[in-house]
Amino acid sequence: MLISPNDPRITWQGAISFQDAGEWVQPWRLPYEDLALFPPDALRERAAMPAGVRISFHSDATTLAGRIEPSLEASPLDILCDGLPCGSAELAGRSSFAFHDLPPGEKLIELWLPQFGEFRLRSLEAPDGATIAPYDDPWPRWITYGSSITHCRTAESPSLTWPAIVAREHGLNLTCLGYGGNCHLEPMVARMMRALPADFISIKVGINVYGNGSRNLRTFRPAVIGFVEILREGHPDTPLAVISPIYSPSREETPNAVEFTLRDMREEVAEAVSALQGRGDRNIHYVDGLKLFGSEYTHMLPDGLHPDPEGYKTLGYNFLREVATPLFRKAAASSAP
Repeated sequence: MLISPNDPRITWQGAISFQDAGEWVQPWRLPYEDLALFPPDALRERAAMPAGVRISFHSDATTLAGRIEPSLEASPLDILCDGLPCGSAELAGRSSFAFHDLPPGEKLIELWLPQFGEFRLRSLEAPDGATIAPYDDPWPRWITYGSSITHCRTAESPSLTWPAIVAREHGLNLTCLGYGGNCHLEPMVARMMRALPADFISIKVGINVYGNGSRNLRTFRPAVIGFVEILREGHPDTPLAVISPIYSPSREETPNAVEFTLRDMREEVAEAVSALQGRGDRNIHYVDGLKLFGSEYTHMLPDGLHPDPEGYKTLGYNFLREVATPLFRKAAASSAP
């Protein structure tokens, strides 16, 4: 039984928009029709990668296959059944994937799409007579924005990125807006986020600004404040965590091209949040990135910047402890199914 990408019985989660070419459908993490309004090349390239995007549905199928447009570079594809890992398929250079021996009976099937590389689905295939029913996710919606450290290219697989770990462990409906190399507090990204449904929001800012010198001491704090104020136009009371950079040994005290260090950036982010709190924002919270991933994890930073696969798991569990549990728990409990 062939299932088209537009079949109403399957639910795409975590995507912002879709490109429908007729023969295939590709999820995007920016509004596809408005791409001209966003920075070209790198940001659009990263937004074409479906980090955090899932295809979900209820089914009693014990096998599932799919046909895709080949991508020369792509992370694996994970399948989860009722929240439990049931397999992973390599996609790079391939035009199909298949999973066998799935658990019998009715279950929630989730395909976690590759966090790195494009994914263009031509069709899914389940056994004839298998049940297929849409999934209505009951969990609170969480949007997280950030850099490559949120995009998580080097995570073991898409369901083991730190946002995926947090979403599964805490019961959150994830929209991941981690754009490798491209977290520069663009107003159009804030406007997009402003229009999305959200019960919780987190933004992790600074490291790309440091690397590109795209903001300096004069403009960085105002950019953080402006980004948050745009978000607040659509989400005036949504719990919002603003997170400064995690540890990076060579960048802590070394000024970049505009004389900024990571230590400076953490101070600026903290001051921005303090100013917003002083103006009456009761649901904004500053999170020191060092509490999520500090110098004690240097051995998990193979390039001095990006966590390794175990490091991303550590970051996820630290986020659960420092952010999701203290800041999200009360609201999550009130809206849980």
